[in-house]
Amino acid sequence: MPRRLRSVGLDFVESAALRLVFDAEVSAPPEAVYRALADDVAGWPSWFTSVTTARPIEEGAGREVRLRGGAVLRESILAAEPGEQYAYRVDESNAPGPKALVEEWRLTPAGTGTRVRWTFAADGSAPFRFTLRLARPGMGRAFRNAVRNLDRRLAAPAA
Repeated sequence: MPRRLRSVGLDFVESAALRLVFDAEVSAPPEAVYRALADDVAGWPSWFTSVTTARPIEEGAGREVRLRGGAVLRESILAAEPGEQYAYRVDESNAPGPKALVEEWRLTPAGTGTRVRWTFAADGSAPFRFTLRLARPGMGRAFRNAVRNLDRRLAAPAA
């Protein structure tokens, strides 16, 4: 049964009880990375292996994402600035524990490529926050692997 999470704004990225921040670089320019994040939602499973399916909903104002392990997230897009920022809030989830969750992807030029910063901002029950703190190294690995996969995907010639 889905649980409704607290409706928070983009400022939650800075004020959340728990913030996990990860950085990596890709060789593609910010505009290409942004398109992969925001415009090709259905393509996420091809590079972010934690995601099993993703699809836009509400005429592109939201997303529905299914994760390995069975979590289902319904999200609202909070920021969509081409080449710079993509952020979304989780509105509903079947996962136990979260009370509020926002993810932000910041893109900045880095030489001829892009520096990708992913912020996972969350609030929830004490066990949920404790589990996220323990999961930080694994989430970092998943992010780095995803960005590496995305970099390879963006560098591949279009078929």
